[in-house]
Amino acid sequence: MANRSSRVGDQILKEVSGMLVKGEIRDPRVSGVSVTEVRMTDLGMAEIYFTLPGGEAGKDEALSGLESARGVIRGKLASRLRMRKVPDIKFIFDTALEKGYRIDEILKEISGE
Repeated sequence: MANRSSRVGDQILKEVSGMLVKGEIRDPRVSGVSVTEVRMTDLGMAEIYFTLPGGEAGKDEALSGLESARGVIRGKLASRLRMRKVPDIKFIFDTALEKGYRIDEILKEISGE
């Protein structure tokens, strides 16, 4: 079952990323949004992690744009995935990149001293 969850998550990542890149979501608040990861809690819930080029600036605006497009995204996923029931989706801002940059800065400071 974990294998299937992983495959479904990978497919959702591919499809949602494609929707954003191709401009299928026409909300200007989601321009520049990149999907970094999809975690399936089970086959009923997908947590979609996203990031922005400017970091946390504009995070709330992008999140509200994604939340308002949730129905459209699920509808498009329903037509593209071969599943009886499309998982509910939850959008989460991915802070891993920012944390990684901060760790790099700290390491540079330490090595420079």
